[in-house]
Amino acid sequence: MPLPSLRRAAAPAGRRPRLRQALLVSLLALSQVLAPTPARAQGLPGLGDAVDMGVGAERRLGDSIARELYRDPDYLEDPVLDGYVDAIWQKLLAAARTRGELTPELEERFAWELMIGRDRSVNAFALPGGYFGLHTGLIAITGSRDELASVLGHELSHVTQRHIARIMTTQNRQTPMLLAAMILGALAASKSGRSSGDLGQAMIMGGQAMAMQKQLDFSRDMEREADRIGYGVMTQAGFAPQGAALMFERLQHASRLNDNGSYPYLRSHPLNSERITDMQARFQFRADAPRGGLPLRADHAMMAARARVLGRPGVDALRAWVRAAEAGDLAQQSAGARAGTLYAAAFSAAQLNDLPAARTAAARLRESTRDDAEAARLARLLSVEIELMGRNPQAAQALLAPPPGAEPDRSRAHLLLAAQVAQATGQPGPLIPALRDWVAVRPKDATAWRALAGLYHAANDPLRAIRAEAEANVAILDYVGARDRFKAAQDLVRNNAGGRGPVPIDHYEASIIDTRARENEVKVKEQAEELRQQERG
Repeated sequence: MPLPSLRRAAAPAGRRPRLRQALLVSLLALSQVLAPTPARAQGLPGLGDAVDMGVGAERRLGDSIARELYRDPDYLEDPVLDGYVDAIWQKLLAAARTRGELTPELEERFAWELMIGRDRSVNAFALPGGYFGLHTGLIAITGSRDELASVLGHELSHVTQRHIARIMTTQNRQTPMLLAAMILGALAASKSGRSSGDLGQAMIMGGQAMAMQKQLDFSRDMEREADRIGYGVMTQAGFAPQGAALMFERLQHASRLNDNGSYPYLRSHPLNSERITDMQARFQFRADAPRGGLPLRADHAMMAARARVLGRPGVDALRAWVRAAEAGDLAQQSAGARAGTLYAAAFSAAQLNDLPAARTAAARLRESTRDDAEAARLARLLSVEIELMGRNPQAAQALLAPPPGAEPDRSRAHLLLAAQVAQATGQPGPLIPALRDWVAVRPKDATAWRALAGLYHAANDPLRAIRAEAEANVAILDYVGARDRFKAAQDLVRNNAGGRGPVPIDHYEASIIDTRARENEVKVKEQAEELRQQERG
């Protein structure tokens, strides 16, 4: 979906004013980026201006929005769910690269970061600069990884086709204010209270009234293009083609609004029924297309259940999912459905702090999934989490060991849980090299940097711990916070230089900290200059 879909990624009421202000500042700054040059103001033609907004400007705008979303309390850092979605995401990126949709320039200069939001609404969105959002509510309703891949492929195609930049170029200076009205109106409408809702609806309607019919047509064409290219990307990546049609059917069922066939020309998106028909037509004539529905795989059912629980549905829903594991028809369910039911029961019981019930359901889940390698791995990881919640790191450590004959788990979720176990048992040494190697290859992994900082603290190595905390801030674009941590590390070096203090100083590490601090200071100044330009604009 285009940028206006950000309205559902809003923060809770207590945090919305800051996010709203940041979005408005970003959009006002964008109006300066898209301002007509003197040549255009005189009506002279431009050369090669199909997209006026440069890649760098789009990335900077995306960074400014992503920086606020990283700070949002609904931004979800869940290594298990992240790992499942990222496995799908990486396949789509590889397919887009193979097809030529993802060019080397865009791959290098855009972020290609996927963020999961703790939100029960069914939504996904693309942001400028290669940032993408996915709500837990959307993951929760999907019945297969193929359906989820269709959504991610669609949003990926919005960015590879430069839709955001193209629509802003077409609508020129009017676009930022229109988007600001729609975003701010949607944020106001999402607050509790009738007056706020009425105000928000009025702002949205006023903003939409500014849009011309040609602009809406252009947006619908973009959606159709994203459907078509996204379909090609997901099938190239090996996902079942009917996943797209099935996903649209779920979206139609979830929305139940404005899809009665009336006034389709007034909509910025094609009707779901129209898109369902298009997707069905694409795969029905493929000789290699499987027939019938898609089976519910156990690993996907488990991750959909995890997304439902992480969406904070309330105590009553959690208790209902715990009780569902005791239903008499559980044995009659398919293996996938049974795994999802048991996973939801175990994870819900853990959230309710009923650890005996959580352990019981988790044990049943491990038994149910023992013949499915991937589902069994996810079941073990859940059991590790439950034991950590119960402050039993020794039991968690035993569960982390691979079963006889199985390959070691080298996933990010396993590594981060192992780091928690190592810190809880007071044995950080063996995990530090593995986590250090991980962040060396993936420097944008803020969660891994924080885990490494915890291990360094447990190993009584405060200098490296503080540097890891600084790198975690850099990863989420918080350069000012990173500057404070780098300064703390430099102060620690000065106060303990020459053996004057109790902390032994590694001068190689101290040199790295000085270099990184200087690089970060450049980012701080660039950020400050952008803010000054926005204020002047």
